[in-house]
Amino acid sequence: MRIFVTGATGFIGSRVVSALLARGHQVTGLVRSEEAARQLVDKGVTAKRGTLEDPQAWVAGIDQCDAVIHTAFDHDFTRFAENCEKDCRVIGAIGSVLQGSQRPLLITSGIGMGDDGSGQPALEQNFNPAHPNPRVASELERSQLLESGIDVRVVRLPQVHNTERQGLISYYLSLAREKGAAAYIGEGNNAWCAAHVDDVAGLYVKVLEQGQRGERYHAVAEESIPSWLIAQTVAAGLDVPAVSLKSEQAAEHFGWFAAFAMMDMRASGAWTRQQLDWQPKGPGLIDDLSSMRF
Repeated sequence: MRIFVTGATGFIGSRVVSALLARGHQVTGLVRSEEAARQLVDKGVTAKRGTLEDPQAWVAGIDQCDAVIHTAFDHDFTRFAENCEKDCRVIGAIGSVLQGSQRPLLITSGIGMGDDGSGQPALEQNFNPAHPNPRVASELERSQLLESGIDVRVVRLPQVHNTERQGLISYYLSLAREKGAAAYIGEGNNAWCAAHVDDVAGLYVKVLEQGQRGERYHAVAEESIPSWLIAQTVAAGLDVPAVSLKSEQAAEHFGWFAAFAMMDMRASGAWTRQQLDWQPKGPGLIDDLSSMRF
């Protein structure tokens, strides 16, 4: 198949491209710079220049492909709501090109969209259209495209990691270095889920090849890693103390990261593994944090 991949040289997208090539697919990758374009060409990938700010300038190129995998996202979390709305517009623009075809579109969302508020792990079947997380915009757009007949499939991401990057935890690590302490709230029992980046890339390929129209899939290898354990691991790596804060201290210490620091982001990937025979094999989050060069 000929696959169009956005974010093709990004942390996740670059691994998705490699996984697609290993399966014999042809790939066209969206990139922002000439240097990134050269990286793709060296891998045998067709490069398409473009930005998320102006999707109309490049979406026509999708018409030459059999499917689209959308991994690109602006990770400036100080402008998170604005960037979620931008993602919604990009998904809509891609969908306009796929209208009337059977070509699948894989979009990316956050694991929190499967949280029903009960305190139980987020599930693939859950979705609250009134969810306060701005990332809801991407899945609302998915629903509109699905109603218009487009084959949309969703990959929801946890903290995606290796020894170089760990999703939101990379920002937490930088903050701990700056503050001289790895902080957590209360007893640190709120937990996050995670998966190694290579396992996540493999899931995108499985969703492409075996996934079903309209379904949501969870890239979750580890369901529940408590924040106190993350804090202790980061503290050991940085040689700083791990400290407990009261919830009213979170905003002053964490700044924009405070809301994330207090979230409980447990999620299950059991249904996804059963449906697609997805078997994560990479190192766990704590192993990668312990092995990284601080």
